[in-house]
Amino acid sequence: MGLAIVVLLASFVILLLMDVPVAYCIGMATLLTMVVAADFVPAASTTAQRIATGLDSFTLLAIPFFILAGHLMGRGGIARRLIAFAHALIGALPGGLALVNVIGCMLFGAISGSGIAAAAAIGSVMHPKMVEGGYAPGFSAAVNVSSATTGLMIPPSNVLIVYSLASGTVSVAALFIAGYLPGILIGGFLMVIAAYMAHRKGYGTGARVPLLEVLKQFVHALPSLTLVVVVIGGIVAGIFTATEAAATAVLYALVLVFIYREIRIRELPDILLGSVVTTAVVMLLIGTSLALSWVLSFEDIPQTIAGTLVTLSESKIGVLLIINLLLLIVGTFMDMTPAILIFTPIFLPIVTGLGVDPLHFGILMVANLCIGLCTPPVGTVLFAGAGVAKVPVQSMVRPLIPLYAAMLVALILITFIPSITLVLPRIFGL
Repeated sequence: MGLAIVVLLASFVILLLMDVPVAYCIGMATLLTMVVAADFVPAASTTAQRIATGLDSFTLLAIPFFILAGHLMGRGGIARRLIAFAHALIGALPGGLALVNVIGCMLFGAISGSGIAAAAAIGSVMHPKMVEGGYAPGFSAAVNVSSATTGLMIPPSNVLIVYSLASGTVSVAALFIAGYLPGILIGGFLMVIAAYMAHRKGYGTGARVPLLEVLKQFVHALPSLTLVVVVIGGIVAGIFTATEAAATAVLYALVLVFIYREIRIRELPDILLGSVVTTAVVMLLIGTSLALSWVLSFEDIPQTIAGTLVTLSESKIGVLLIINLLLLIVGTFMDMTPAILIFTPIFLPIVTGLGVDPLHFGILMVANLCIGLCTPPVGTVLFAGAGVAKVPVQSMVRPLIPLYAAMLVALILITFIPSITLVLPRIFGL
């Protein structure tokens, strides 16, 4: 078992430092670890079998549908309408453009289910407006990047579906409902800090918008916002499953495309191709991560880690603090999807043995890993936001620090006040 851990960690880290894509790092590390436990032939066939069987899940069918719906929304003028509504609503407040950026990312991230899509769509519209309004480019990009991750907490969210698969016990519907308050809490903390930083730096406020204009922009954005109501309402009411809800989201997005007329028919093949490519990447990550999870279980590594954690601390608070720290470190160099699939089977039995609700722990994991998406060296949302804003990452570090602090405070509250996560599922009987 000791040799297996060394081979697994060494091969994964070396491949990662060689800039090999994460999915290949996981797959090759899995294969090498299996070779140590057996010879090459059964290792190769077992690894391939685990990847294939891991993807054989009805629940996972929801992911390509949500990805396609997100692509359609991203190209269909949804971001511009959401920003216009948010700007009309709160643009006149101190630091109004920064607040609009946060709310725009929360709304679009929830609709698209992608932090990168939110950073790209909202950032491409808001960054020029903020720079023109006197905001520092690094601050503008930092606000966009940190707030783009909130949409992964607010359903529909692909990563919550992945946690449901990894846990084997928590329903997608319960996770979707549970994600609302934590996601809004993180967004609220980001808005407070962004407004304070804007006030200190003397960034101006926007013009007050008449109530009639606010209502007009709300009407324009309402069809897009209704998507969340249709998807989540249908799941909670038992009208359809998460997979059927994802297919409904695609149908609804297509209807919006024809209503808004922002996408031409000849553009649909490119959108479908982009969705297929994204789906292939995500599914390869899921398949290799599930194979690695099986290898970890085969080598009794989760039990070893559990025993180590118990020796470090026997209290629930101590264990949760250690797990939070480990997940924050993991999030800096590993994408969210494989991290959830690999570490859920390791940590979930430990925390449930201490009385932590699996639903609460799932939201806690996602909140942790969201912070990793906007931290170097591998933060995908961080680099996507920097690319959209055309600013160096170095210029974003200083304004990001107080935003990181806001996310950490929210994380601590989510960790040690379970009712933030559990109150809505209990109300809806989930």
